[in-house]
Amino acid sequence: MAASSASSSVQQARQSLANRLGEIRRDAGLTGRDLAAACGWHPSKSSRIENARTSPSADDIRAWCRICGAEAQVDDLLASLRAVEGMFVEWRRMERSGLRQAQEARWPLYERTHRFRSYSSWLVPGLIQTRAYTSAVLHSIRERRGLMDDVQGAVEERMERQRVLYDGHRRFAFLVEESVLRTGLGGTEVMAGQLGHLLTVGSLPNVSMGVVPMSPDRARWPAEGFWIYDAAQVNVELISGYLTITQPSEVSMYAETFAELAALAVYGARARSLITAAVDALAWGRR
Repeated sequence: MAASSASSSVQQARQSLANRLGEIRRDAGLTGRDLAAACGWHPSKSSRIENARTSPSADDIRAWCRICGAEAQVDDLLASLRAVEGMFVEWRRMERSGLRQAQEARWPLYERTHRFRSYSSWLVPGLIQTRAYTSAVLHSIRERRGLMDDVQGAVEERMERQRVLYDGHRRFAFLVEESVLRTGLGGTEVMAGQLGHLLTVGSLPNVSMGVVPMSPDRARWPAEGFWIYDAAQVNVELISGYLTITQPSEVSMYAETFAELAALAVYGARARSLITAAVDALAWGRR
């Protein structure tokens, strides 16, 4: 559910904006060709916009409303356009000023959130990473994306952000796939330290640490990693970029997906058993 929603959320928002523009045109008694001609566009442009195949620019929206006599709706439509454009941010755009600034930008969201829910199928979530694991992850990202080398500063930012874990007024629920315990970056020593840290973090009174066991007959398949901040926002980490979801119905979809995955997870002694088994596997691999 989460993966399909992540791939469709932006398109749905674009289509919603396109539908509103179509209603404005029809209310004005114009055909698409009439509108395009009046705006000085190619005859097919208005059709492409209404079918969400082409995203309108701010100037396109202003021209559309002017021709249709709907100037009063411009501000609202422009706000919707900005919301659509802000939903998905490519990694290269988010990190063009460096990894440290990308880490700093998330501070306000973390500070205003009281209930965190995190599901990860790729890596250990950032709030419960060790310094060495974070360093390995960010070095890998920097090299893969060809970014400036400010990894050390970015690591410090992420470590500083982890202080929210020790704020008794906040609650955290982490779910990781068992495969996350078995694969990683930085080598066996880094992974061993990270797994030991999970055992420590899982003992905090305001933290729930769940592991979704590997199984050939699961009721719910793995999804792309996502964070739920209170009931206000979801962030999904995609291969191509960072998706922000604030539509209440879609936030609810992710909450339902989290609940389904949480029902498959194991906790307490059973979770610790899977973590220690992963540690033992590392030790065996060093022999």
